[in-house]
Amino acid sequence: MTPFAALHHADAPLLLPNAWDHASAAFLAAQGFAAIGTTSLGVAAAAGLPDGAAATRDLTVRLARQLGAGPYLLSVDAEDGFAQDPSEVAELASELAAAGAVGINLEDGLGPADLHAAKIAAVKAAVPDLFVNARTDTHWLGDGVDERETVRRLDAYQQAGADGMFVPGLTDPARVTALLKTLDVPLNILYSPAGPSVSHLADLGVRRISLGSYLYRRALGAALDAMTDIRSGRPPRGTAPTYDEVQALSTQDRTS
Repeated sequence: MTPFAALHHADAPLLLPNAWDHASAAFLAAQGFAAIGTTSLGVAAAAGLPDGAAATRDLTVRLARQLGAGPYLLSVDAEDGFAQDPSEVAELASELAAAGAVGINLEDGLGPADLHAAKIAAVKAAVPDLFVNARTDTHWLGDGVDERETVRRLDAYQQAGADGMFVPGLTDPARVTALLKTLDVPLNILYSPAGPSVSHLADLGVRRISLGSYLYRRALGAALDAMTDIRSGRPPRGTAPTYDEVQALSTQDRTS
């Protein structure tokens, strides 16, 4: 079992924050997070590109190369693999692993489950130690009403060799519990302020809790709040790192 896989089987679930650039990853690492993911929305939005449209393959690989040598375990959000050909997805996975990534998140976008399973199998054949977090969008893009479809998809992904399962949009504790009974691998749930707390998800048996684009969106919200306060003549709410703190953290693993 790799160190990253082991984090999914520890006493507490893996709380995985998602970064979108070198500075955000550095600040999260400074807070003691042993593993950090990336967010496809953050990467795409920062570049003025659409998320989920296979427009950021090169940017994603470039970011992995920037972060792969950091003092943390890196998992990369790679949308659907940026390709429909499983061999091309496997090639991407090999590039990410060479850059230092230890995990990859692959979403099915409610496309054919057999195609997504083929992508997973191709990745595991090419890079056996890369942790594949297989995401189904039955609750994210679909209505999540037919839980049998979620189970069917996840079973296919398990059989293909996925190391973990990700069901963003699933927040109902009873449905989380029911789904866990069908899985042989760790379940990843996307944190939602309106959903169960981290401790509640842990009690249910969830082994990985990721933040997705939430931190990126909060950062944008904090910037807007600060400008609103400044324009209104009020001191900005919250706190901000100093110039020197940003400079030091953003460059320390490049100069050490």
